[in-house]
Amino acid sequence: MAESKRIKTALVSVFHKDGLDELLKKLNEEGVKFLSTGGTQQFIESLGYECQKVEDVTTYPSILGGRVKTLHPKVFGGILGRRDNEGDQEQMKKYEIPEIDLVIVDLYPFEQTVASGASEADIIEKIDIGGISLIRAGAKNFKDVVIVPSKAEYSVLLDILNKKGAQTDIEDRRMFATRAFGVSSHYDTAINGWFVKTAK
Repeated sequence: MAESKRIKTALVSVFHKDGLDELLKKLNEEGVKFLSTGGTQQFIESLGYECQKVEDVTTYPSILGGRVKTLHPKVFGGILGRRDNEGDQEQMKKYEIPEIDLVIVDLYPFEQTVASGASEADIIEKIDIGGISLIRAGAKNFKDVVIVPSKAEYSVLLDILNKKGAQTDIEDRRMFATRAFGVSSHYDTAINGWFVKTAK
């Protein structure tokens, strides 16, 4: 297997929970530990799985009305830290940064909120910051990290888990990274389009 990596810890931060339960069940069976925030954490625990709070890792609560939850060096260091880089590994140990091997994100529904005729204030609040940053970080470090950038990819990862267990090859991780940048590109294009339209 080409550059096979084991998934040990998953950060799950999603808007839509539908379809997530089957994926979580398989990950739990494979011994993967969960890390999450807010409603996603409560959802994971409601299924009977243990889930560590992100704020227990960062020592910061969710602040500014939920605008800042995952944006912290201990989270992003855990995703972006290079496993084969001695300097990165030393710093992760020094600052007690946990390795995060899998990131599962489903972004705030910006386009649906616009389409619903919501107010400008509501639309602005549906511009995802933490989620899009998690997607970009996971995709950038695809050599070590699996990034699942939307609920459309839940079943793709589940198929891989069913075939290989909690192991992915570099080809799998690159494929997810490619899809992740497609998701982030589409999302930012939609936001840009709304700003252009409303500026006229």
